[in-house]
Amino acid sequence: MSNPEIRELEAFLALAEELHFGRAGERLYLSQSRISQLLRALESRIGGRLVDRTSRRVRLTPLGEQLHAGLRPAFDTIVRTVDEVRDVARGVGGLFRVGFQGTANDPFMRAVVAFRDGHPECAAEIVEIPLSDPFGAVRRGEVDAAVVLMPVRDEELVLGPVFSTRPLTLAVSDRHPYARRPRVDAEDLAGSPLIGVHGAAPEYWRLAQAPAVTPAGRAIPAGPSVSSLQEGLALVRADRGTMLLCDPTADYYGSHAVTFVPVTGLPESALALVWHRNHETARTRGFARALAGVTGATG
Repeated sequence: MSNPEIRELEAFLALAEELHFGRAGERLYLSQSRISQLLRALESRIGGRLVDRTSRRVRLTPLGEQLHAGLRPAFDTIVRTVDEVRDVARGVGGLFRVGFQGTANDPFMRAVVAFRDGHPECAAEIVEIPLSDPFGAVRRGEVDAAVVLMPVRDEELVLGPVFSTRPLTLAVSDRHPYARRPRVDAEDLAGSPLIGVHGAAPEYWRLAQAPAVTPAGRAIPAGPSVSSLQEGLALVRADRGTMLLCDPTADYYGSHAVTFVPVTGLPESALALVWHRNHETARTRGFARALAGVTGATG
């Protein structure tokens, strides 16, 4: 039996992950019929069916699942190794665009400087992305990577270094009863409207920033929803509700009209670098290394 050709393996991997001949073709810039032809050639070399196809769905056979499980990591390693060798030979040039939510804090900016120092032939551009749409700019290709608030549960995105893990604070008006407390418990959130985020952000992410219930299951009143941090803080100053923010953001946006009260009983906040799984480049990996080196980040 002859060895499979690289295009056959690429077609199989795209089909195994898209489970749609048309989308697999779009991913590889091939026609649907060409994907089918490459799959048949690979199945002939393997000696068994890899995909079951009906009028309604495409699914892997047990043989296809076994091939995908072993092939995907091996194929990624090959591609990454070739890219790394090419990068060494050619250098990492061009433009790298990295987005950030809220504030371009000190660790983020130090990572940008470290990346520029390590890759002088590559221009690094920072772009603010909306609080209400943390992942949209990455998906649309408007930025190459972005630093966003956790959590991240999107299969299209690669979760890179996780850093700046810090306790949460509750932003309240100076006139709010909680402003005079040294701290509040998560259960106290049931006693005041909580400002949320609206927009394109997925529901799981919005609920992480403004939960609907306390850890004990008590309902948290929903306050107004906002699309930007500045809008949220303006509502806090007007005593229209409270807002959960991480420590660094509280430090940056300290205001005489807003008090930031430490919160106990909730998971800590964290930031993460993310990028699109299909658009990873040497520049992306280089920035991830710079960020991890500056922050001691995991991931």
